[in-house]
Amino acid sequence: MTDSSLEAYRQTVRSLSDRVVEAQRPIRILDAIKWDSSVQEQFFNSGFKEQPKVDQTYYQSRELGFDLTAKREQFYEIARDAQRQLGQFNPICIILRRICREYRVVLRMLESRGTSEFSLLSQELYGSAGDALHPGDPTLADLGSLMIDTLDNLDKSELAKGEVKNINGEQAAAILQERLSNHFKDSELPIRVVISDGIVADAAAGSDYLKIRKEGQFNLRDLRLLEIHEGWVHLGTTINGLSQPYCTFLGKGPPSSTVTQEGLAMLMEVIGFASHPGRLRRLTNRIQGINMAEQGATFLDVFEYFREQGFSDEDSYKNTVRVYRGSTPTMGPFTKDISYSKGFILIYNFIRLAVKRGLLERIPLLFCGKTTLEDIKVLANLVDEGLVVPPKFLPPQFSDISALAAWMCYSNFLNKLNLKQIEADYASIL
Repeated sequence: MTDSSLEAYRQTVRSLSDRVVEAQRPIRILDAIKWDSSVQEQFFNSGFKEQPKVDQTYYQSRELGFDLTAKREQFYEIARDAQRQLGQFNPICIILRRICREYRVVLRMLESRGTSEFSLLSQELYGSAGDALHPGDPTLADLGSLMIDTLDNLDKSELAKGEVKNINGEQAAAILQERLSNHFKDSELPIRVVISDGIVADAAAGSDYLKIRKEGQFNLRDLRLLEIHEGWVHLGTTINGLSQPYCTFLGKGPPSSTVTQEGLAMLMEVIGFASHPGRLRRLTNRIQGINMAEQGATFLDVFEYFREQGFSDEDSYKNTVRVYRGSTPTMGPFTKDISYSKGFILIYNFIRLAVKRGLLERIPLLFCGKTTLEDIKVLANLVDEGLVVPPKFLPPQFSDISALAAWMCYSNFLNKLNLKQIEADYASIL
């Protein structure tokens, strides 16, 4: 390929990538499926006895902000042009066509809010609690049950108790602003940490900003977790993706990248010593809530489950809404929250195998943008071709992965040991 034809090819990739980025811009899944405060007020006023008043009509009153038919056709056109201009078997064409196909499923899902189809399409995009990750392996629901036994034992230990939350939203924002400004000091996009009273979660990351809930209460462990999860991973991969010279689609994440994103964030929480049993319990309980909803449980059933797990009425409501948003109180769940644990397991296994095979250079590519595991091999080739640049901003544990590689060497062996036999051997010690 001559220099001129190579540059023409690169610009074609850039043009198609930019079109994907622009096409997905108005699609805001979580905004389109959230429940407003009036639903919570009605539910609490009923004494937790009546299902929340959410049905298909409720969602139809919430405008998406774009025309579904026109948006669907836009993604069809991009996919068609990618095949025409790059060729059916070109790896970038395959990625772009898959992304367009995913967004068309997203559009169908948003169109079906409040119907039984919504949950089925959610499972298509994010998976199900009943999914096995590999043949013969336990399901994600089984993982939840196994972890709850361990977490119940940890609850008995004073050493695992949570710290007092004595840092308010404004103080948290100031601390995180300093930390993230230091981590991203060489970024062309200045990172902003802003106070918001319009979010349900304690924090939410954007393209170059991090929102902190104004009414939130935090401790230093919370801030460390947010610094790593929202900052190093979500903001870091966004900035790295937006810095791509040609494959700009890496700056925006389709649903398939959610599993990788949340899995990376969870892995970093663990190896960065920021996670804690309470955090794992929340994630595990969400898997259980989704599994219950998939088995036919209603909003009231799942709400009571969270209360039985020791959550406050307020937190039980918020956790249950996460399960049923986009759906109705008597239909199937929105399954995005299984991404955290599912992604953690898939990413962990990927890193173990990459270390075992000596492919250490592939591990940092997880951070070159909003990636998916299935694309890592292709991205490695694109780096060699100059179409993708390696990530500039990496967590410390991935900047020099020698220690991580050493850990995984032992991990590959330790995973072969029989835990039940170990328990028997250690019975006289524990």
